[in-house]
Amino acid sequence: MKYQRVSVNDAKQLLEEKSATLIDIRDEQSFQASHITDSQHIDNHSVADFMEAADKNLPLIVCCYHGNSSQSAAQFFAEQSFVEVYSLDGGFEAWQSTFPEHCSR
Repeated sequence: MKYQRVSVNDAKQLLEEKSATLIDIRDEQSFQASHITDSQHIDNHSVADFMEAADKNLPLIVCCYHGNSSQSAAQFFAEQSFVEVYSLDGGFEAWQSTFPEHCSR
C-alpha cells in the first residue's frame, strides 16, 4: 500500500464529503496551541490505541508542521492496512493560512 499527497483544498473536501479521519502528529504543545478543527493528536504513546479503534476503511489524512514528517507517517499507516491514506501537503501551516476559520485553540 502507498499513501497519496493531498492539497489543503482537496483535504477539506475529503473531510466534508467522505467522513475522513484527520490526525495531527505534531508535538503536544503545538497541537494545544492550535490545530485543525476535529483533528486528533497522535503520538508514539497513542498510536496503538488509535489503530485499534480506527475505521481503516475511512480515508485517513496525516498532518504535521509543513507536510514532510507526515509522508513517512502516512506510509506507516498505509502499511497497517488503512485503505486510503493521505499526507497533507504543506501541513498545518498551509491549512492555517488557507482556512484559519477551521483551526481551534
